[in-house]
Amino acid sequence: MDNVGIVVDDLDAAVAFFVELGMVQEMKAQIEGLWADRTVGLDGIRSDIAMMRTPDGDGRLELVKYHAPATVGAEPENPPPNTLGLHRVMFTVDDIVDTVGRLRAHGAELLGEVARYEDSHLLCYLRGPDGIIVALAEQLG
Repeated sequence: MDNVGIVVDDLDAAVAFFVELGMVQEMKAQIEGLWADRTVGLDGIRSDIAMMRTPDGDGRLELVKYHAPATVGAEPENPPPNTLGLHRVMFTVDDIVDTVGRLRAHGAELLGEVARYEDSHLLCYLRGPDGIIVALAEQLG
């Protein structure tokens, strides 16, 4: 897999959120032209993208802000975790409580609570910018 694409309304806020999570911005670019229209299957594409990389270099997110055509909202606006389609993106963190606290400063809200799975992990789901569901996992011991 090369990357996972996520459409956002506020690209700068999404980049700041994922940087706070530990990702590194690899590049930022404007995307438009006939090649983009043909690839995506939309006419008149004009967008900005930011490619984010995990610190280990093994994972990437492509954050996309469409200027044209206008973005289409999902229904319901903030779908629950059991909605069909892309479910969530999970990240391993060293300190889940600290990470949740730092992400709250970027508008993140816990969907439930930080929960313990047996003696192996602390886990949680939170909603980030533009309703993106992010899961966090801290390995115990």
